[in-house]
Amino acid sequence: MSSGFDYQQAAKNVLATEIEGLQQLDQYFNEDFSRACKLLLNNTNGKVIVMGMGKSGHIGRKIAATLASTGTSAFFVHPGEAAHGDLGMVTAQDIVLAISNSGESSEIVSLFPVLKRLNVKIISMTGNPDSNMAKLANIHLQISVPQEACPLGLAPTSSTTATLVMGDALAIALLQARGFTSEDFALSHPGGALGRKLLLKLSDIMHTGDELPKVKPSALIREALLEISQKGLGMTAIVDDNDQLIGIFTDGDLRRILDKRVDIHSATIDTVMTQHPTTATPNILAVEGVNLMQEKRINGLMLVENHKLVGALNMHDLLKAGVM
Repeated sequence: MSSGFDYQQAAKNVLATEIEGLQQLDQYFNEDFSRACKLLLNNTNGKVIVMGMGKSGHIGRKIAATLASTGTSAFFVHPGEAAHGDLGMVTAQDIVLAISNSGESSEIVSLFPVLKRLNVKIISMTGNPDSNMAKLANIHLQISVPQEACPLGLAPTSSTTATLVMGDALAIALLQARGFTSEDFALSHPGGALGRKLLLKLSDIMHTGDELPKVKPSALIREALLEISQKGLGMTAIVDDNDQLIGIFTDGDLRRILDKRVDIHSATIDTVMTQHPTTATPNILAVEGVNLMQEKRINGLMLVENHKLVGALNMHDLLKAGVM
């Protein structure tokens, strides 16, 4: 190969070819697509079983994962394994989404008679509307593309991209039709960053009990500083005898009073505290707490219920919880 080969142009050609293929896909979002969505949406008792061989199988796994994470119960079954026992996973309440660009995958076509006998509904996704899989399925979704991005026309490229987009279109159309929310999404992703942001509340990470920094208004400033140092939140609450929050004192406040040469050994904390501090309730989402602290440009937050101090946290707690 010539050392002057234009790699960038080759990449741009791939992009142009695949874009052309996706533009052609628009015509296949038709009545068959609507019928497929309605069939899947009304399938409340069963699952979607995705099947595909080779590259179609790889794409099928991604489609199954996308469906599952957006509210449509789905999993992938390898056609070869299905023919040797895994077909027992499929019930009459399920729907099979069979994927093959040619529509003639022998491993999948051979399963159709058994699936029909089980009265399983089949949605096929192929690039050939005259194929066996297209004709034998209850609903056919066409994914034809003008050409593969591979210059030899052999490696599945444009066709697999079109298949993936068709699968994404199904998943997102169903998500919107059933009113699936970001909270629903988080429930299926509790271990991820998004799950933490959407599910975690301030009550899950706040400091309480003996970890809560608080002093009475009559406490000396040096006593308040000792409380701040011991509790390690960079602040302390000032509360009355009923734990009602009346003020806050932070590391930043300390720097300001030192500039004013206030005697920390004789002055009481109520003379230098910040009254009416920013607060939140413990039942709000942690991400809302982050937004509030960033908006107010503060590093710590006192949590109250009916003006009574119940918890406290700082930015480090939110970072540690993975919310930021």
